[in-house]
Amino acid sequence: MKLAYKAYDSTGKTVDGTIECTDTIAATETLRRKGLYIAQITESSTRLSTKSGKFVKAKIKRRLKRGGGQKLKNLAMFTRQLSVLVHSGTQLAEALGALERQTKPGAWRDTISDVYARVEEGASLSEAMETHSNYFDAICCSLVATGESSGHLVEMLDRLATLKQKQLRVRNSIVGALIYPIILMFLSVAIFSLLLIFVVPRFATLFETLDVALPASTQALVNVSSIFRKFWWAVLLLMAGAVFALVTYLRSPNGKRLCDTVMLKLPCVGNITKSLATARIICLLGVLMEGHVPVLKALRLVKRAAGNAHYADLIAKAERQVTNGEQLSLAFADANLISPCVHEAIRSGEQSGQIDSLLLNIAGFLDDENEVIIRSLTSIIEPLILVIMGVLVGLIAISMFTPLFDLTSMTQGGG
Repeated sequence: MKLAYKAYDSTGKTVDGTIECTDTIAATETLRRKGLYIAQITESSTRLSTKSGKFVKAKIKRRLKRGGGQKLKNLAMFTRQLSVLVHSGTQLAEALGALERQTKPGAWRDTISDVYARVEEGASLSEAMETHSNYFDAICCSLVATGESSGHLVEMLDRLATLKQKQLRVRNSIVGALIYPIILMFLSVAIFSLLLIFVVPRFATLFETLDVALPASTQALVNVSSIFRKFWWAVLLLMAGAVFALVTYLRSPNGKRLCDTVMLKLPCVGNITKSLATARIICLLGVLMEGHVPVLKALRLVKRAAGNAHYADLIAKAERQVTNGEQLSLAFADANLISPCVHEAIRSGEQSGQIDSLLLNIAGFLDDENEVIIRSLTSIIEPLILVIMGVLVGLIAISMFTPLFDLTSMTQGGG
């Protein structure tokens, strides 16, 4: 059987060729004895040509569309496992096949299966990943392509796995910190709605029977409760329409920029947003530069993954300045977006020639600091929500019992 292979020698140089062997295992062993590290080996009859057709491709596309965007958890686990397998000496195609077999059926398994098939056909890993941009972003594909071209694929996979696991940890810390406040807010709205729908009408009936003059606050609550009970369907439609209109607007370019601006201007939240965005772009830039990705290409990739329109503008400014021969640190001198200490650290890294490692150190420090700030902020938000919930319930109680107190006073005075 004639097999085509792609391998790396002891110096990291790419070696392409063909070999006659009974199967891929025997070919791998033969090439290893020659001191070659196997990246991929391809049979003449490829798996992709026999497996995929128009129906299968359409099915994968539909399932990926239902699966949504990039799944950070799946990608972090995939890159780490692939890094371990390839580092242990498993050839790339076999490692992908192993990952496919251990993955549960679904859109993610279909993605791995398609990548596996393309690699077996002869495509590089980065080329196979680029066909699934909803899972493998531009930064992921760029790092893998750099590793393949330089002969350091294992190191790049390990670096990519570390990056994705770090992003996953940051996201989980934010989500975990917000779960309890969101639950409290949901309970507050639920309790307030139940009081308006079930409790206030009983008091309204009692007041109507007693013919008591109602204070303005009590009358307002009774009117709101009456509207909720009589026109609940209209209220729900109005709320659904408002939510739909808001979501549609926020997905538009103007809406996204407005949302990004508001997030940066809000008290407390603005500082956290700036710190998280700074840590994200600094970390991505550091990983790309440490992976020997050209500075201009790294800036273009980071701009697409900035997550905030104002920071994307900042990266675009940096790209223009670097193109004109200016220092990278000059673009990060905007004190409204970047902390002065971060700017000084970047400038020092440029002068010392170790900007990549320094960027990663800064990002690690910012991530640790952000985690502490988020926990502190949520510890303040939780009792604040409880206080607001107690005030709302107290206002309803006072508004409902005030007419009864007035009636009791009038009765005693009349007696």
